[in-house]
Amino acid sequence: MSRTLLRRLRLPLAVVVVCAVGLGLWLGTSGGPGYPTGTFRMATGSQSGVYALYGTLLDSAVHSELPGVDLKLDPTAGGPDNLSRIISGQDDFGIATADAVSNYSGPGKSQLRALGELYDDYVQLVVPTDSPIRSVAQLRGHRVGTGQADSGVELIARRVLTVTGLTPGRDLTAVPLGIEDAPAALEAHRIDAFFWSGGLPTGGVTQLMRQDHVRLVPLGGLAAQMDQLAQKQDGGTDDIQIYRTSTIPASAYPGSLPDKPVSTLAVANLMVTRADVPDALVERMTEVIMNSRDSIGQQVHAAQLVDIRSAIYTDPLPLAEGARRYYVSVKP
Repeated sequence: MSRTLLRRLRLPLAVVVVCAVGLGLWLGTSGGPGYPTGTFRMATGSQSGVYALYGTLLDSAVHSELPGVDLKLDPTAGGPDNLSRIISGQDDFGIATADAVSNYSGPGKSQLRALGELYDDYVQLVVPTDSPIRSVAQLRGHRVGTGQADSGVELIARRVLTVTGLTPGRDLTAVPLGIEDAPAALEAHRIDAFFWSGGLPTGGVTQLMRQDHVRLVPLGGLAAQMDQLAQKQDGGTDDIQIYRTSTIPASAYPGSLPDKPVSTLAVANLMVTRADVPDALVERMTEVIMNSRDSIGQQVHAAQLVDIRSAIYTDPLPLAEGARRYYVSVKP
C-alpha cells in the first residue's frame, strides 16, 4: 500500500473515531436520542394542596429519569391560573381539572393540549363536627369558604351552590379562601364551612380531621345537574361528561367523622401543555408521569389511579402529539 493511499485512508478513519467519541459523549450526557435538555416550568397550585405535592414528587422523578431537564415549579392559584400561565408561556406544563379547561374562555385556548388524565379531584364540603349543616341546602345564611378567587375550587363551589338553588350574596356569604387559609378560618369561627376540591387525602383537611374538629357533608346526586350547568355555561356538548358521582372512602381520612364513605362529586385532572412545546419533551414527560405512578402514589394516594389505559381520555382537550407517540409506543 502506498504512503499516499495510507494517508487518504487515515483521514476518514480519524473522522469516524472523532464522530464516534462525540456520539458517545452525547449519549452519555443526554441519555440517548430523543432525550430533551433545558429548563422548563410547571404550574402547580397552593402550597397546602395536592397539586403542589404532586409537582414536587414529579420533579424528583424528572430529575432521575431526565437528567438533562431542569423542571422549575411555580405555586399558583390553581387550574384556571395554570391554564393562563401555560398559554402566556410563563409555564410549559400544569395541572387543571376538566371543568376548569371546559370553562376557560381566555385567548389561546386552542393551543392547549393534554399529556394525559392523571387522577380525580373530590369535592369536599368541610364543616365543624357539631355543625347543624348536613346538606348543601343548609348552607343558607352561613359564611362559606368558596375557594381562592378565580380558582378551580371557586368554579366548582359556585356551581354546586347554583344547582342547589343558592346564590352567594343573597342566600349566604361567600368568603374567597383557599385551602391554605380556610382551615384556620373555620377553627377561628370566621367561617361556618368551606369547599375544597382536590386529590385524596389533602393535607389541610387531614390536619383538621386528626384533631376531630370537622366532618364532611355528602354531595352525591348532583353530577347530572352539574353537567347540564357546565354545558350551559361553557357552550359544550352533552356527549362530554365532566362530573361524576363518586365516594370518599373512610380510609382517606382515618378517624374522621362520619367514619364511613361519603358520597360526593369527582372531576378528572389533566396534565396540560401547549402545542408548541417540543414533542420530544412532551413524550418523555408523559413517560415519566406513567413510570412514577407508584412512587408518587406512596404520598399522593390518588396518583395510584393513574392508568395508561384511561390516560388517553382527555376531553375536553386533544392529546399532545408527543403524548400520542408515547401511548402508541407502549400499546400492547
